[in-house]
Formats: sequence, C-alpha cells, structure tokens
Amino acid sequence: MRRLLLDTRPLHVSPAYRRLWWGLGLAQIGTMVTQVAVSLEIYEQTSSTFAVGILGIAALVPLVVLGLYGGALADAFDRRTVALVSGVVMISATVGLVVQAALQLEQPWVLYLLVAIQSAGSAVNVPTRMSIIPRLVGRDLLPAANALGTLTGSLGLTVGPLLGAVLAASVGYAATYALDVVLFGFALYALLRLPAMPPGTPIAAAPGLPAAGPGSDDAAAVLPADPSAADGEPAPRRQAGFAAVWEGLQFLRTRPNLRTTFVLDIIAMVTAMPRVMFPAVGAVILGGGETTTGGLTAAIAIGSVLASALSGGLGRVRRQGVAIVVAIVAFGVCAVGFGLALMAAGRTSPSSLLVPVAIVAGLFLVGAGAADAVSAVFRQTVMQSATPDHLLGRLQGVFIVVVAGGPRLGDLVLGSAATRFGEASAAVGGGIVCILAVLAVAFLQRGFLRYDARHPTP
Repeated sequence: MRRLLLDTRPLHVSPAYRRLWWGLGLAQIGTMVTQVAVSLEIYEQTSSTFAVGILGIAALVPLVVLGLYGGALADAFDRRTVALVSGVVMISATVGLVVQAALQLEQPWVLYLLVAIQSAGSAVNVPTRMSIIPRLVGRDLLPAANALGTLTGSLGLTVGPLLGAVLAASVGYAATYALDVVLFGFALYALLRLPAMPPGTPIAAAPGLPAAGPGSDDAAAVLPADPSAADGEPAPRRQAGFAAVWEGLQFLRTRPNLRTTFVLDIIAMVTAMPRVMFPAVGAVILGGGETTTGGLTAAIAIGSVLASALSGGLGRVRRQGVAIVVAIVAFGVCAVGFGLALMAAGRTSPSSLLVPVAIVAGLFLVGAGAADAVSAVFRQTVMQSATPDHLLGRLQGVFIVVVAGGPRLGDLVLGSAATRFGEASAAVGGGIVCILAVLAVAFLQRGFLRYDARHPTP
C-alpha cells in the first residue's frame, strides 16, 4: 500500500525544493483567494457578469503574450533572479489591490490593471520556477516532484475559492487581499533561499550526492545542463528576445515527443473539459443552482487531489507516452459518462437537487480530475526530462500558454456546442471526439508510445 501513496522523497532529499514546495503551495491558496475576491469586488461595483468576464481577458492576454518571453528570460539569465524579480511584480500588484480596497476607490479599471500586472508577473514567474525544479531534485525524482506540485495546486483550487468568498464577506476586500500578500511572502522567501542558477548551471543527477556548492544544503548538481557541454561543444549562446522565443518554437516543431504532449493536452481541454456547462447543469438539469455548480467544480479538484495522493507508483512508469495516452482516453471516457448522466436526468429544471444523478455525475468528474492530474504529471515530466536545460524555460513558457489558453478555448467550443445541441449531448460528443482524436494521434505518432523514461528523447 505504501508504494501507492504519494512519493515524498523530493521533500526529504532537497531542502531547497521542500521550501519551494511549501512556499508555492501557500502562495497558490492566496492566488485563488484573490481571484475570487476580485471577481466579487468587480460584481459588487458593476452588478455585471460581463464585467466579471473581462477579468479573464485582463489576465489571459498578458499570460499568453509574455508566457513565451518569460521562458526566454529564464534561459538567458539567472533563474533565481528572474523568479525573484517577477515575484516582486506579482506581490506589488496584490499590495495595490489592498490599497485600492482600503481607500475604497471603486474603480473597475484599477482592478483590471492590477490583475493584468499580476498576470504579467506570473507569465514570467511560473515557467522560471518550473524550470528550476529539475536542478533541485534530479531527473529520477521529477515524476514525484510534479505529483507533489499537482497536489498543492489542486488543494489551492479546493480551499482558496471557499476561503476567499468567506473572507470577502466577513472581513472585507482589503484584509482578504492582505492574506494573499502574506502567503506569497513564503514563496518569495523560498526563492530567496535558492542558490544562484545562472545559465549553464548543472542539473542534479540524483539525491544524496555531494552538495552543489560550498556550504550549500541543496540537492546535488553533477550532470551538465546542456548536451552540448557533455560533448565538448561550445555552450549555446544566451539571448532574450524574439530570436530566443523563435529558437524554442523551432526546437518544439522538430521534436515529435514533446510536440505530442502539447497536442494531446489541447485535444483534451478543447473537446472534453465540461466546466463551462456547470452553471446550466445546476440550473436546468440537476437543480441546486450555484451550489451544484460549485460542487461539480470541486469534484474535478477532488479527483486531482486523490490522484496525487495515490501517485507513488508513477515514478516507476517507464512508458510515459503510453501513460499519457491512457490517462487522456480515460478523461474522455469520464466526459462521456458525465454527459450520459445528464441525459438520464433530462432538461427538466427541477425545483430541488436530483441527488442520485448528481452523485453519479460528480463521480465521473472526480475520475476526470484524476485522469487529468496523471496526464499533467507525465506531460510535465517528459518535457523537463527530454528538453535541454538551455531551452527548458522557453518550453515551460509554451506549456503555460497551452495550459492557460486550452481550457478557455474549450469553454468557447463546448459552450457553443451546448447552446446548439444541449449540455448532455455536448459532453457526450466532446468525450467521444477526445477519445478518437487521442487514438488517432497515438497511431500517427507511434514513436511517442515507445517513449522510455530511462532514455528521454524529445
């Protein structure tokens, strides 16, 4: 049984990773607290759902535009410095939210601007700190480290929104945002304690080896960061700008295994992520209104938490390409099951919650969340293992853009399908399309199914 439980070795072998994990876990809760509080404050000021929706655009545009460039900065400069500077930008925007709430400015454009600044900092910070992790734990422990990261992210999605709503209603917006400032301070402390990580810093090979530098308590660093260094070739030229971004995209274009991980994630999120349907499901199919909507959203997060908690065996999986395909097919199957449950209920606008059907639908969403978490762990691991370190920041930037943009594109596609065919049919059809598309990609990219974690090939 212990072999199935969450593998916590990265927390024991790397003090730097342990601090970063705790710091980022607390910061993620604070981020979700602020996200909910900003939405509530905007609605309180405008009484407009459309105005709340603009917050998503204010956050998405900087994330997409700067995501790729943020990765280029991570590859060109000291990653610790880049993460710290971008973290300061993020926490400064949150301090701005505290100030505007305390002064009761009640100007929506101020909130949009601060959210955009915070998102811009995140676009640089997230790919940078993700590209730091292989240097702290080594390649062998990457699946375990990514499962730990998925766990904290899922907990943040579960705890943060509820905490944000309660605090905004009880202590006000200024105090709610102030909590985010305090929690993000733990992440900044963890980043500050990291060793310097200039371009070319070696990657940790395995835990328990001599420390990376004099007096360091962090993980060992014994493998060359770039394959060129191992072959005696000159190190890649460090640059930041469009040319660097283009270099990363060209690398991705010519590396089928890495490219396939992105394609499969886009397929899953665009065709089978049903979250856009939840408000209508709560209103006219299952009943329960907003409470049902929140419960269905939480079910996906609960599945992710359960998968992370039982992820001990993931580190022993060698055929990680096969694991990704199986996980996303399972995600599609769960989407189909969710849609069939809705079909069984019918579009009856019940006056109370249809408890049996809601339980069945929720269980399928728990399964979808678990499958998505397993897929995310292996996709992240393949990218971190198979990408040369001097390009890892840029590939992490692409990852952030895909993760941020895919679900929002899925909202548009499935929202349109639900409007035309109904929520149940859209969920069933989307799940079937997901399964067929994933199997087609696997057939066309059979080398991806042969991907071996012991010999990572991009």
